[in-house]
Amino acid sequence: MQKAKVGVLISGRGSNMAALLYAAKAESCPYEIILVAANDPDAPGLTLAAAEGIATFGQSHKGLKRAEFDRIIDARLRAAGAQYVALAGYMRLLSPEFVAGWENRMLNIHPSLLPKYKGLDTHQKAIDAGDSHAGCSVHIVTAELDDGPVLGQTPVAILPGDTADSLAARILIAEHQLYSRTLADFVTRERQPDWLLNKVREIALALPQADEVVSHGMPCFGIVKGKKFAWFTKDHHGDGIIALLVKTTAPEEQGALIEADPDRYYRPAYFGDGWVGIRLDLGDTDWDHIEQRLRASWREIAPRKLLGLMDIAEEF
Repeated sequence: MQKAKVGVLISGRGSNMAALLYAAKAESCPYEIILVAANDPDAPGLTLAAAEGIATFGQSHKGLKRAEFDRIIDARLRAAGAQYVALAGYMRLLSPEFVAGWENRMLNIHPSLLPKYKGLDTHQKAIDAGDSHAGCSVHIVTAELDDGPVLGQTPVAILPGDTADSLAARILIAEHQLYSRTLADFVTRERQPDWLLNKVREIALALPQADEVVSHGMPCFGIVKGKKFAWFTKDHHGDGIIALLVKTTAPEEQGALIEADPDRYYRPAYFGDGWVGIRLDLGDTDWDHIEQRLRASWREIAPRKLLGLMDIAEEF
């Protein structure tokens, strides 16, 4: 299994970074930490990461504009080969450009049960509100502070007499467990059948008059009361792969695609030369390309009247 490459951003001791790092030592862990970077060159977490053999980078943000500093961090992450970014106590607001560059590939852990208590002083806010539980959340980073989709949460009971510090200490234990588990699930989601099918479904059903049925044990997509333009396969006939089958636009296209990328494209059994299989379980699917292939496949079987309506819609 090829492990996902993760860069971690910290500002201080990096206890959540350490939790991710030690979880990554397990052979079964689907990610590896390839860089730990900090906006403080003296951050203690950098010393720990370096001692564990992880590449580090530290530079103060002082005197630099936010976007300028973020470009430096971004360049370091990309040079290290990072595919994902994990914020672990990184106390910097991020520029919109940086967030956009890592869209849907950057996670953060926040010490509250989001959407409650965004920002700072979350433990005291939960105590002052009389909540029975506080906790932590892992979410996808978006342009709005602590506002991205939540991927996982762990509630932590608030005990009588709790202070912000005593509550924070227990929540930190929960953070260390939640973050590594959620990150592992996140980096493998693009190889999970349910996630892949939902992604294909979203694109396919957006096409005019498209519907979904099950045929020969496989989800397939067609025009209502018409022909099929796509099939989703998971270990079909024991082939062990997850793929999308779409129609080709010319008899020679199947062979050309397979020749150009034999690891991704293949000739699907029982479908003939008019179809091509596209593997979705390689972890690097280009979904814009999948959308183009689905649209082209739809056009291959759409009635002329429906094609005309599509052409008019695309002009606008």
